[in-house]
Amino acid sequence: MPPTLASLVHHSALKLTVRAGEDRLDAPVRWAHASELADPVPYMEGGELLLITALKLDAEDREAMRRYVKRLAGAGVVGLGFAVGVHYDDIPEALVDAAREEGLPLLEVPRRTPFLAISKAVSAAIAADQYRAVTAGFAAQRELTRHTLTDGPEGLLAALASQVDGWAALYDASGAVVAAAPDWAGRRAARLTAEVTRLRERPTPASSVVAGPEHEDRVELHSLGTGRRPRAALAVGTASAPGTAERYAVHSAVALLTLTTERSRSLHAAEQRIGAAVLRMLLAGEPDHARAVAGDLYGGLLDAPFRIIVAQGVADGDALGALAESAESAAARSGEAVLVVPEGERLVVLAADGGTVVGACCDHAAAREAARKADDDELVVGLSAPAGPITASAAYKQAEQALSVARRRGRVLVEHEQMAAGSVLPLLADDAVKAFADGLLRALRDHDATGRGDLVASLRAWLSRHGQWDAAAADLGVHRHTLRYRMRRVEEILGRSLDDPDVRMELWLALKATSADTA
Repeated sequence: MPPTLASLVHHSALKLTVRAGEDRLDAPVRWAHASELADPVPYMEGGELLLITALKLDAEDREAMRRYVKRLAGAGVVGLGFAVGVHYDDIPEALVDAAREEGLPLLEVPRRTPFLAISKAVSAAIAADQYRAVTAGFAAQRELTRHTLTDGPEGLLAALASQVDGWAALYDASGAVVAAAPDWAGRRAARLTAEVTRLRERPTPASSVVAGPEHEDRVELHSLGTGRRPRAALAVGTASAPGTAERYAVHSAVALLTLTTERSRSLHAAEQRIGAAVLRMLLAGEPDHARAVAGDLYGGLLDAPFRIIVAQGVADGDALGALAESAESAAARSGEAVLVVPEGERLVVLAADGGTVVGACCDHAAAREAARKADDDELVVGLSAPAGPITASAAYKQAEQALSVARRRGRVLVEHEQMAAGSVLPLLADDAVKAFADGLLRALRDHDATGRGDLVASLRAWLSRHGQWDAAAADLGVHRHTLRYRMRRVEEILGRSLDDPDVRMELWLALKATSADTA
């Protein structure tokens, strides 16, 4: 610890005597400074022991001394050293009384003790304290490194908590607590998720100091990682601001966890390359080869029912990265295996059906859906039906189809089951479908525009009645022979036979596709 007034008083070579403020000698001394200015306050930073001879002070004027001492105490000066035998044989009572009233320690400095000796003693004590702190810091670094190598991040957190006499917690990329020490710190760390989320929005490296939950302690938050987006975060809770040795320990922990995170990042990239190869084999209809390459890396994921998620986002955005983090964080917390493969502007996720990873991806998409703007197309997601290794290719196509539908409907997420359960009519809103419908019906509309008949309405009524002449004619209010004539004209103008079911289907869909625009 730094030198205190008490340690200077007990210094055998200085021979200092306490004349006032005996109960405040435990104050740390940041420096010893000599000044004969009548008002040295503008040059003080706080924590100093001020040394004077009262060369320019009327030390016997009680009111002047009262104002002088009050200014010194207000500036953070921790003590006043008065050299006797220079201008005053003894410390004037006016100064002693003022120091007692203000509670400012007043030390009598004998004539044989030069101010330089006091400054040297303070400087030597500060240097010794710094040396002890650096030595303790290096020892802490060695201890933290040893625990990291033998016990991983959990061991490092336990050692760090002991070093700072507090607690420590590690968060993953999503802001969830993955480890904490001591055990009780996990609940306290979980209540800081909002602060960790705000820290993750800043470029690395970043740090902040916040009050702990219910102001129980002081918490430092540090982002971990070297990329644009933090890969993790460290929280360190202490009762007060850490000292120099504790600061070394925290910085060492940040460095070690960053190295661990970056190493994990390299391993993660290698896993993704293996995952990409496994996915290609599954889509190529080679499930046995995919299992052989995957080994134990993905557990039983390839043997159980799974779902395939295909997501698309803009190349320079973070939407795909955020979705990948949600999937991987959910897998880490639940112990599930997950296969995440980035493909440029796309992301493919293969996860267990009914598991937490699929749920986390759906929740992530739902949150983006709720917060999205009208013109926001940064993320679009398609989800397949449950599948197995043999049907992986079909599941991938299902996810792509759902993705395409989500894009056309302006949705963030569409599941393949939703497509089957819904109507095909919303799919006709595609511009290409509308262009085809307009081209197919244009000749009929041009005919009707001349006033020579109502072929489009007649065709719609006939198709809606499944070719029943009497029912369709009744709907139109015309004779069935009139309707038969109109349908022959439709065949002549289009050059197609209405006896062909494909022709009838195309005409019906064309009518439905254009009805929305004319409604």
